[in-house]
Amino acid sequence: MIELRNISLKFGERTLMEGVSTTFSVGTMTALLGRNGTGKSTLLRAIASLGKVQGGEIWIDGRELSTLSSTELARRVAFVNTERIDVEALTVHDLVAVGRSPYTDWMGRLKSDDERIIERSMHIAGVESMASRMVSTLSDGECQRVMIARALAQDTPIILLDEPTAFLDLPNRYELCTLLGRLAHDEGKCIIFSTHELDIALSLADSIALVDTPTLRHLPTPI
Repeated sequence: MIELRNISLKFGERTLMEGVSTTFSVGTMTALLGRNGTGKSTLLRAIASLGKVQGGEIWIDGRELSTLSSTELARRVAFVNTERIDVEALTVHDLVAVGRSPYTDWMGRLKSDDERIIERSMHIAGVESMASRMVSTLSDGECQRVMIARALAQDTPIILLDEPTAFLDLPNRYELCTLLGRLAHDEGKCIIFSTHELDIALSLADSIALVDTPTLRHLPTPI
């Protein structure tokens, strides 16, 4: 569970959010909406401890964010952004295996339990048939699924995604968001993803968090 307690966010001197409080529960998927530059990415990065709030507190599973060590945070929150990982000689399996880093020793050695989690993560994300493919050969849609598989391998209760449907065609957008919904409802994850796709948000998400500077309006979607 994520709790925002009276938080304030700024970008430079510009106030993005002020005095925002809300809760995101496990087993739900929330679409984060707002115009460009309103702070969607800034909020997600703050929850993932990749940026700071200028006021208030963020609590993760009953712990204030700043009290969590990097390992504790990595076992609670997975973050997926739109940047494509395009490196030579890295297979899909190898990339998904990176998600196990918070649980391996300093040499990154994988145990049999790690391998089982990697295989299950690829199966859930629908990329198990791509395990031996090079990441550089993947389409944008395939790459997004692999990044979600990596987040699943990280085995966190919270998954944050920044514009996961960017650069995808309409069928792939729905397919990807349907997958995220299944992860929230079947795997008990707390999922927040930023998007400009209002139709997808209304039809697939459990709630919408609309950034209306300097407020955040968090409401359930119509049933």
